[in-house]
Order: sequence, then structure tokens, then C-alpha cells
Amino acid sequence: MPYYPLYALLFLDTGLTGAQVSALFAVWSVTGLLTEVPAGILADRWSRRGVVVLGGVLQAAGFAVWTAAPATAAFAVGFVLWGVSSALVSGAAEALVYDGLTAVGAAGSYARVNGWMTAAELLVQVPTAIAASALFAVGGYPLVGWVSVGVSLAAAALALRLPEVRHAADDGEDEVPLRQGLAETLRRPGLRLTVLAVALLGGLDAMEEYFPVLAGGWGVPTAAVPFAVLAASLAGALGGALAGRAERLPDRALPALLVLAGLLLLVSAGWARPAALVALSAAYGLYIAVLVVGEARLQHRITGPHRATVTSVAGLGVELASLPVFAAWALGGLGGVAVVVLAVVPVVAAGLRSRLGAVR
Repeated sequence: MPYYPLYALLFLDTGLTGAQVSALFAVWSVTGLLTEVPAGILADRWSRRGVVVLGGVLQAAGFAVWTAAPATAAFAVGFVLWGVSSALVSGAAEALVYDGLTAVGAAGSYARVNGWMTAAELLVQVPTAIAASALFAVGGYPLVGWVSVGVSLAAAALALRLPEVRHAADDGEDEVPLRQGLAETLRRPGLRLTVLAVALLGGLDAMEEYFPVLAGGWGVPTAAVPFAVLAASLAGALGGALAGRAERLPDRALPALLVLAGLLLLVSAGWARPAALVALSAAYGLYIAVLVVGEARLQHRITGPHRATVTSVAGLGVELASLPVFAAWALGGLGGVAVVVLAVVPVVAAGLRSRLGAVR
């Protein structure tokens, strides 16, 4: 998506301040907060594949608004559309993959598969950075925007090819009202704690939105920013690819990795030079490994036909947890974000303990 490495800079070049950019990110998160659970319910009751396709179409619409009328109001509208799109995809995509693996007796491979999916998502930023720089050099932000619209629609078309395993709710086998079934699920202490841990972990990923801003602020020219932030993408891809192995580490290792990530962020904040991107990238790679393991343990602990809905509840928590990250950035920059990372370690340590097992 050529817009990804450049859209924060688009906002700044349009005349927005750092605080206004954070406010836009908050609009994005609040939209996701309001639509996350309804999106999961829609996926469980209608079609998980269908909502993934719809999400791609809405994302294209958001980028079209940004490109056609680059101004503060248009950016807010675009983030609303993108927020709904993200809500549609988040719970449905994980449920779609987990059920597909379960259907072939490979549910235990979810951490490895999800890790490689995350790695692929990050590795594709290498050609994306090249494309973004080339498109920006030729046609500026407008060309980057319209190509991004086309990529979003192409992704939605490809999503039509995803296989979808029918689940209990599709066939009317579950007669328990959805709200009652969801409430019963979330009353289970082990699962509830894992949902909270994954929500806090996922909220930390909001820090990635500021990587281009950090690179620019540390002296990297605008045209080179997409390449400068590739180090973080590659480190994140490595962390995702190693998540299958990380899942087998002792319980105390995962919070330790997160603590190390927080300390590296503090180092990066104090260094504030182009070379600090090395420490920033290492921190992001460690964080991604812990996040993927957390997502896998959540899927292992969900039972019943409401997988997308419960996953969306965690997604709702992610949107809530991202708000303190945005606030920390507005108040204290990267150092403030690092403090938030370190603050969530105790909950993550409790929620990802392997001995919780599958909660039934």
C-alpha cells in the first residue's frame, strides 16, 4: 500500500501539527472502538470472507477521499472509513484462518502460520517503499493515493478467493442468543485475562504510525523516509517469522522480551539520530514476536461458534489501548510510548501464561 509509509507526512505537509495528527489517529481508533464488536458479530452471523472483502472496499473509499480533497475534514472522514474497514477485517481474518487450520487438523500451527502472515505483511513493505518513493517522485501524493485506492480494491477482489469453513452458527446449531453466548465466554477468567493481555499488546502497535514521523524528525529526508523505516518492517517480519519458536519459550521469557523492547525504545528516544532507527527496529521486532504469540494463545482458548466476535472484543480492547499510546506520544513522544510499553508488562505476563491452557 504506497500510502502507508507516507500518509503521516501527507498530513504534516498539508499543514497539520503533531497534535492534530494524533487527534486524527484518535478518530481512527474511536471509530474502530465503536464498530469492532458489531463487525465481529456480522462476520459470525453472515460471512467472515464477506466482511474481509467489504473491508477492502471501504479502505479504498477512505483513501479516495484523502486523495481527492486533502484537508483536515477529509482526513477525518477517511479515517472513519478506514476504521470501519479495520474493524471488519480484524476478527474475521483471524477466525477465518484459525477455522481453516482446524478443519485440516492443524490448529496447533496457528502461531507459526500467523507469524509468517505477519512477516509477509511486513516484508511486502520493501517493494512498497520502492513504489512509494518512485510514485511520489513522479506524481507526488496524488499518484500515491490513487494507486493505493487501486491496490485496496485489488486486495478485496483477491479476498473473494479465500476458502471459508462453515461453522456452527452458520448451520443454526447454536441456539443460544449471541449476546448470551458472548457474555458466557467472557465470564471465563482465563479467557478474559488473555483477551485483556492481547488487547494491551495490540494497542501498542499504534507506535508504528509514528515511525515515519520519527525518521523525518531525526534528519532523514522525506524521499528517503520509506527506505529508512524498512529496518523496522524487516525486524518486525523477523519477529513474526520466529513467533512459532517464541511460543515454546518459558513463560517468563515473553514479558522479558517486552521489557527489552521498552528499554530499546527509551534508548531510541534519547539518541534521536538516524542511527537510532536500529534500536527502534530491534524493539519493534521483539514486540511483534510477543504480539503474535499472544494472538495465538487467544485463539487456542476460544471455543464455540463466536470466534470472530470474541476476537473482535479483543480488537475493541486494542482500539481502547491505542488511545493511551497516542496520548503518550502527544505528551512525551517516543519516551512516553516506551513508558506505556513497560507499564503493560505485568498484565501480559499473567495473560499469556501457557499453563492457562484451553479454557472451556
